Amino acid sequence: MDILSTIDLPSYESIYKHLHAHPELSNLESQTSAFLASHLSSLPGPFTLKTSIGGHGLVGILHNGAGKTILLRADMDALPILEATGLPYASTVGQFDASGAEQQPVMHACGHDMHMTCLLAAAEVLVKRMDDWSGTLVVLFQPAEERGTGARAMVDDGLYDPSRHACPIPDFVLGQHVMAMRAGSVGSKRGVCMAGADSLKVKLFGVGGHGSQPHRTVDPVVLAAHVVVRLQSVVSREINPADISVLTVGSLRAGQTENIIPDFAEIGIDVRSVRPETREKLLAAIRRVVRAECEASGCTREAEFVVSRHLPNTENDVGMMGVLERVFEGHFGRERYDGDIPTTTISEDFSVLGTAVGRPCAFWHWGGIEEEFWDRKVQEGRVEEDVPANHTARFAPVIQPTMRTGVEALVVAALAFFKGEGGSEV
Repeated sequence: MDILSTIDLPSYESIYKHLHAHPELSNLESQTSAFLASHLSSLPGPFTLKTSIGGHGLVGILHNGAGKTILLRADMDALPILEATGLPYASTVGQFDASGAEQQPVMHACGHDMHMTCLLAAAEVLVKRMDDWSGTLVVLFQPAEERGTGARAMVDDGLYDPSRHACPIPDFVLGQHVMAMRAGSVGSKRGVCMAGADSLKVKLFGVGGHGSQPHRTVDPVVLAAHVVVRLQSVVSREINPADISVLTVGSLRAGQTENIIPDFAEIGIDVRSVRPETREKLLAAIRRVVRAECEASGCTREAEFVVSRHLPNTENDVGMMGVLERVFEGHFGRERYDGDIPTTTISEDFSVLGTAVGRPCAFWHWGGIEEEFWDRKVQEGRVEEDVPANHTARFAPVIQPTMRTGVEALVVAALAFFKGEGGSEV
């Protein structure tokens, strides 16, 4: 049975193209959220909508008798990247960031447009198959995933509070992410499937002056350069090679013009880790290196550290994964489903939606790279070099079979948990 036979899938391709062409940055997803709410309202099922949760968060609740409550989640925000896909529906959007300080190009470079589209389509499938399940379906569209703050903002704004937004507390929380994998493939992992992340802004204070008289200054640009170089050896020389860890300096800002030595420089640092001990060691090393380089440069003011985000590990519940492994292998077959993919250093705040209320979570990945292109690059040994990855200007999932696979994964997973066991036909 084609589980998507009850919906007009090509219409969702049009929705995907619309979402791709109209991206919005984190915490600015107002038009995206309104578009999604309008579509949910048009479905035949009586969804109860809750809007403006933790910013622009949106929830649709569908009650269908007694049974489990299943929450399916998609994220909405895009990235400050100038799109270079060349697609006819490519984004040309520019948007001021949430601070209002700077206009930036905007692109759905991480697949959130595909996530939203698949969840809308899955919602329609489940509405039209209400005779096949009982319980409560929650479809949740989350803002600000890229900042790592959206899930927590929704919870803190009373997502599950009966006196606020009154979303039913789920029994199971499910989510997925499209990745640079072969289109049509699905992968999952028991336990930690995605590393945690910490981001910091470090402000380094020097003494500014004329570029022709550097001896009268403490140059924060040179200081920042030393910090950046020194940090590169933290993972390679201080962390056990068996531990998953990454330390990246993603930004360095200083000065306005060529002949003025500025008063300060700011660097942005991103850290990924799985083990709590490794995380603490990385964060301590950053502070140690910064303070040592400041002292070596003769700074008269201590550096300032601001933690800009924290994302926990995404840890899949073992019991839930046992169910998903059976239904995914049964539906997609062993040739398309891998139940033991490597832990990735990409991070998510998805699990907050479950852990905040003590509920188990399960998260999986699925592929968006055109099959023939992927197979050719595997054969050439050039996947890392030639396949566009998430967060790059050329990343755009091939629409099919990516969309079909993403919708099917959500539907078969939801039906399995509504039925209370993973072996039933879906």
